[in-house]
Amino acid sequence: MNIGIANDLPLAVEALRRVIALRSEHRVLWVAANGEEAVDFCAAQTPDVVLMDLIMPKIDGVEATRRIMARTPCPILIVTSSVGANTWRVYEAMGAGALDAVDTPTLGGRGIGESALLMLQKIDQIGQLMDKPWAPRQTAIAPLTRDAQRLVAIGASAGGPAALATVLGSLPADFAAPIVIVQHVDQVFADGMAQWLDGQTPVVVRTAREGELPAAGVALLAATNDHMLLTQNGALHYTREPADMPYRPSVDVFFHSVVEHWPGEALGVLLTGMGRDGAIGLKAMRAKGYDTIAQDEATSAVYGMPKAAATLGAARRILPLGSIAGQLTAFARR
Repeated sequence: MNIGIANDLPLAVEALRRVIALRSEHRVLWVAANGEEAVDFCAAQTPDVVLMDLIMPKIDGVEATRRIMARTPCPILIVTSSVGANTWRVYEAMGAGALDAVDTPTLGGRGIGESALLMLQKIDQIGQLMDKPWAPRQTAIAPLTRDAQRLVAIGASAGGPAALATVLGSLPADFAAPIVIVQHVDQVFADGMAQWLDGQTPVVVRTAREGELPAAGVALLAATNDHMLLTQNGALHYTREPADMPYRPSVDVFFHSVVEHWPGEALGVLLTGMGRDGAIGLKAMRAKGYDTIAQDEATSAVYGMPKAAATLGAARRILPLGSIAGQLTAFARR
């Protein structure tokens, strides 16, 4: 993979170079000393992934991510001195389109450190995310029941936190349907992201617990790197299978479990994101007769997942971000 580095600290750049050199298939394409250079370098030579620091001169990593996604979208991994100390900035960067975050590897010691190994693993995951489609297994369909609740199922990836804040923040306090969200995010950020989203909306937002039932007026966010799905009794369950899925947690896996096990009406929504996850599952939801929505290109931070859904004919409606909450509200009150 061709990798761009955006970092103004020479020691950090040297550490990143050494870690990248551990893999023969990776090479450093360029090094930007500030956020403004990173934007320009991406426009001139778009890499396969950018390792983006958060705190830099001229413009920071959040604004650089936002501008790159607007001009020359490409995968961005936040690599900063302390993810824990910069949690809210990490969420802002993810809202602008970054895929994940990891601490900057440090020099010294023998062998490869834990932070270096984690960074390489995340680069591998991004490569898999971009290159590997997934086809679902054929499963039996559970029958509808007349008095079952309505369910809103939402999938998102790059740019998703900000998009989710917009949608959830526009819902009324008396929103009556359960909401379940699968956002591509590492499990270390899930609880914090749920708390952050909870502060943006009158609807309760928190991470989903194993065995929990979706509840009206509560938005549950997938909380682990395992997949989340609905079981036959309607409870939420975490599973590692399918183990070879590059998207974790996978929107497709959850959408297909809704098709298989949700007994009532459902509305599937696919928001901004890089890759193709969720498009096949959204098509299965539409084939069952569920309502389906994909975010439009103009308002998507990254028009990957919604575009794949549009190409497959998976979305009954393609809407700007600002119009989606109204459709959810109408669905819940129908």
